[in-house]
Amino acid sequence: MSEPARPRVLVREPIAEAGLELLRRQFDVVEDRTSDLASIVADYDAIVIRSATTVDAALIDRATRLKVIGRAGVGIDNVDIEAATRRGIVVCNAPDSTVVSAAEHTIALLLALARHIPQAHASLKAGAWERSRFAGVELAGKTLGVVGLGRIGQQVARRAAGLGMRVVGYDPFLSSERFRELGVESLALERLFEESDVITLHAPLTDETRGLVSAEAIARMRDGVRIVNAARGGLVDEEALVAAIRAGKVAGAALDVFGTEPYSGPLLELDEVVVTPHLAASTVEAQDRAGILVAEQVAAALSGEFVQTAVNIPIVDQSDLEVLGPYIPLAARLGRLAMSLARGAPRRIVVAARGPLAEYDTRLLTVAALNGAFQDRADQSVNYVNAPVIAADRGIEVSEERVATSQHYTNLVEVVVTADGEEVAVSGTTVGPEGRLFLAGALGFAIDIEIAPWMVLLVYDDVPGVIGRVGTMFGDAGINIANMAVSRRSEGGKALMAFSIDTPATPELVEKLRASGFDDVRLIGA
Repeated sequence: MSEPARPRVLVREPIAEAGLELLRRQFDVVEDRTSDLASIVADYDAIVIRSATTVDAALIDRATRLKVIGRAGVGIDNVDIEAATRRGIVVCNAPDSTVVSAAEHTIALLLALARHIPQAHASLKAGAWERSRFAGVELAGKTLGVVGLGRIGQQVARRAAGLGMRVVGYDPFLSSERFRELGVESLALERLFEESDVITLHAPLTDETRGLVSAEAIARMRDGVRIVNAARGGLVDEEALVAAIRAGKVAGAALDVFGTEPYSGPLLELDEVVVTPHLAASTVEAQDRAGILVAEQVAAALSGEFVQTAVNIPIVDQSDLEVLGPYIPLAARLGRLAMSLARGAPRRIVVAARGPLAEYDTRLLTVAALNGAFQDRADQSVNYVNAPVIAADRGIEVSEERVATSQHYTNLVEVVVTADGEEVAVSGTTVGPEGRLFLAGALGFAIDIEIAPWMVLLVYDDVPGVIGRVGTMFGDAGINIANMAVSRRSEGGKALMAFSIDTPATPELVEKLRASGFDDVRLIGA
């Protein structure tokens, strides 16, 4: 009897030789960087890519044998994860491969900025000897403000402490215990801007953080502040930064990333600016590490083993998945809702399953809730595998509860987030064969409304006319209310109005709501 054919792996872009050797020991490996991918992808069980290859839904439809897509790097924007998940294809990457390189590059930029190293180098190469012109500043004793304390930010903080700097940080999702463990003083963002001699950015790029370093933010900063950005270009308002440097408010900036790349704008004209062309992850070690890590994960997926860096749902027994499946997206949405409603740094997250669902291994629901909770709140791609690690890194206690009965619903999932000063609980269930996601409880009220991308929750005195007044306010703002539910604990007491809207509320409308006498105003975005 002949041996079964070994799985075939297509390596589309270069990876470390050690990674290739690891794959060759177990599988048939083909390095093909030129053939039409659509015409050959059906012949492979796995494909390894970097950033230059796009694996979209159309390509995935052709990949009838494909079991795993491995991205030798951090980003996965070039893979249609939803399409892969529908097909049961594992998508994995190498999220930690660049942490050390990015942290070291940040420190390199920091030192180059403080001592004018690139400018002095260029001057000397041009034949000048200008010692007084390039006198720098010492970093020892200076205050470094770290915005975003994910894995890279934490590594930067440790290295800066070794340079004798006072390190302060802002991260609304890092517990106070974790700040203490890191030896970093936790500050509100405004205070960090006011107290820091140097500010380094390590936050994810979201709607909330885009333009974080704005003209208004710079105005709060100390005169002569220095700014380092090796995270995301969109975090800095580049026009505002140029103006502040020219005005002397900002002493200098060191930038590895830009809003549009390749960059050719006015920052390059300023002697006070140090720039590099998105090099933070570009070290031999990081690239080798990425190749080896992704090879290990591809091998695990093809061998039916646990895939530690999967960015979509990990493989579970089909029998369990049939029961848990509809509640996985529900848990993720509830995690996101609970974290959005919580105020302050989270300290504890509890995920509870109530009803017959509690008889199953609900750890997957807990991971899904954490996955939702940390989306857009970490400086790395968040997935069902690394979400618990992110919680542990931030000192957040995670626990599960299982209750065999549910008072009002057959099955109910509840997520409770304990943050500084308050506890927020949300619960939900699924409805119908299509598994529509419904909110069943929030802010201490029972409610019944389908979960939507944009929602508004208002707590108020149960008196006549409030619903009409709210409807008029949104109508005047040109924002359609798609669905609404109202709940109260007793007649004439406090009430909760929950409704979904078709488009996000404008800042003007938000201010108007908050000035209208409601006890609580909460807005949840997509």
